[in-house]
Amino acid sequence: KHGISWRLIPCFLRHLSEEEARKTWRELLPYREHFSAVGLDSSEKGNPPSKFAGVFSEVRAAGLPAVAHAGEEGPAAYIREAIDVLKAVRIDHGVRCREDPGLVGELARDRVPLTVCPLSNVKLCVFKNLSEHPLKELLRAGVNVSVNSDDPAFFGGLLETWLACVRELGLGEEDLAQLARNSFAGSFLPEEEKRKWIQKIDRLAGVSF
Repeated sequence: KHGISWRLIPCFLRHLSEEEARKTWRELLPYREHFSAVGLDSSEKGNPPSKFAGVFSEVRAAGLPAVAHAGEEGPAAYIREAIDVLKAVRIDHGVRCREDPGLVGELARDRVPLTVCPLSNVKLCVFKNLSEHPLKELLRAGVNVSVNSDDPAFFGGLLETWLACVRELGLGEEDLAQLARNSFAGSFLPEEEKRKWIQKIDRLAGVSF
């Protein structure tokens, strides 16, 4: 009706055991055609990505890509571990990558998407205020970052997040266009759909208002 498409990414809860994740995976398997990927979320502290290496090998064997929350409250090393061990193709948050310049370079080189959630990061005290957030720094470094709301009921909606980033981080029109491009590039849409929307952004970015 409204031209909006959606897909699901169920997530394992990392504060639970890998066996609990396997139980969840067995329940998900009959419905896997409805999923774009399988993720890992919940508290990072004390729960490294490698804790779930086994179940994610089963996920990949079933033909689904992995995504993972990493480098939000956990260290930059968790980002590398999610990519190397879980074979995650997209990282949720990932803002602590700035602690490892080599990792930032690798993320930029490999175009690994980071779904960054600036207002959530401030409200959960990852950063004291939005002006400290590395979104613009990572964008300038060529990292495939996009702007996301995380959980709108708790942290504010997507439009509120974009407006706050413009005000506090001084994002310009080309920054906004690149963030929009990145959001499609990092999605699980078919490649032709991605190209269509990125071309539309390119056309709009060339229009003066």
